[in-house]
Amino acid sequence: MNPIWFLRMARWARNPPSEARVKLVLALIAVCLCIAGVEWLGLWPDWATADRMRP
Repeated sequence: MNPIWFLRMARWARNPPSEARVKLVLALIAVCLCIAGVEWLGLWPDWATADRMRP
């Protein structure tokens, strides 16, 4: 593991992110999971799907 990551973890341990930042990140993850679930179920509209282009 890169030593920079250890420094970053130490900084986060001393100054953890605010509660609002944690809620924002969790909300974004939830939105992404909802979109992935809708696509997995096959409910995603065709107009929102990108067409494959030839190389």
